Amino acid sequence: MTVRDDEEFVDAELVDDEALVLVDEPPPPPLVDHNTVLFPGQELPTAADGPQYSERDLYVSDETAAILQDTDPTDTGPMRAFKEWCAQQGRVPVPCTTATYTEYGRHLMARGLKVSTITNYMSRIKTAMPPGKKPDNSLYLRLLGDYRKKNRRAVRTRQAFPITLPYLVPMMAKAEADGRPIGIRDAAMLAFGYRFLGRSIEDANLEIEDLTIMDDRILVWLPEDKTHKDEEQNIPLRDRPDLQLVPRMRRWLGYLAEQGVTTGPVFRHLLKSGRPASEETRAKTATKRGLHLRGHVVNERVQFWFAAAGLVGDGRPITSHGLRAGGATDLAKNGATDQELEEAGRWAKGSSIPRKVYVRPAQAEKRDPFARVPVHDPAASAEK
Repeated sequence: MTVRDDEEFVDAELVDDEALVLVDEPPPPPLVDHNTVLFPGQELPTAADGPQYSERDLYVSDETAAILQDTDPTDTGPMRAFKEWCAQQGRVPVPCTTATYTEYGRHLMARGLKVSTITNYMSRIKTAMPPGKKPDNSLYLRLLGDYRKKNRRAVRTRQAFPITLPYLVPMMAKAEADGRPIGIRDAAMLAFGYRFLGRSIEDANLEIEDLTIMDDRILVWLPEDKTHKDEEQNIPLRDRPDLQLVPRMRRWLGYLAEQGVTTGPVFRHLLKSGRPASEETRAKTATKRGLHLRGHVVNERVQFWFAAAGLVGDGRPITSHGLRAGGATDLAKNGATDQELEEAGRWAKGSSIPRKVYVRPAQAEKRDPFARVPVHDPAASAEK
């Protein structure tokens, strides 16, 4: 047989064109990371050792999907504003790049927003991004640090005006004098907000089933709060003659019961007719909060009754948080310790807020050094 110089010998058995040719393949790569722990004698795990998933493992049920879609983390005020800005800039909002995230932070600073507001917005945006695709915030934090130094007023936090008892009592009286269901609801809400020392969202999230009303107190079951995640609490709220918490709450819950409402949100939307919103009428008040009052509605009611009672503040904002601030201020002015305030308002253990925001100002007010200086009387000076 003659072999041309340009031909090659292949040291293999000749096979048909369509037959399978077995070739040595590299072994599957090991699946290890810094958390992998192996016992003596164990072999490195590889991709071949993993489970074989089917479509069944990848789908969630219609019910689960409905709940997840109803709690879309990208459907918040800060995220909606971020999406609008991205649309104007021709940028992708979800998942966003680190550059887009950083640039949006600078955009908020250019608007002159407070540092606390910017921090809140940017945190919500980052949280809304898909797992594993969150932007790096280190560059944004550098910008924020520079912004904080150059804009001292942007650091200033304006505390809510404390709605102490001298303000609260006429507000409740004015609400009850209204005579309509909304006045009954709001009087109970004002009394409860002050005595519960709760954050506004905790008041608004309250369910009828969470309450046990006794003759001299109300027991509140709280499944969790901002500083006690997955830690239920049973909180007794003793009534006071000036607060009338028990009769006001009984009156409101009694009205709800007359309307056939014995479960669900305590402080819920009312229709124009005065009837409480229910699942049947939910379409008229449909929001992400469902039947529960939204935060801005509670704010508006507090502001409304403050003005209706003819009250005047000191320039600080009148908000629903003023009920919590009012209760804490009254406690501090009457000798409550840091720890007592911390426990009453359910602040985090060791929080500086009770001491810095309430106790110190109350103590400073009592020991004003200028109180020692006699009042100057021009007439008395002239006689000398």
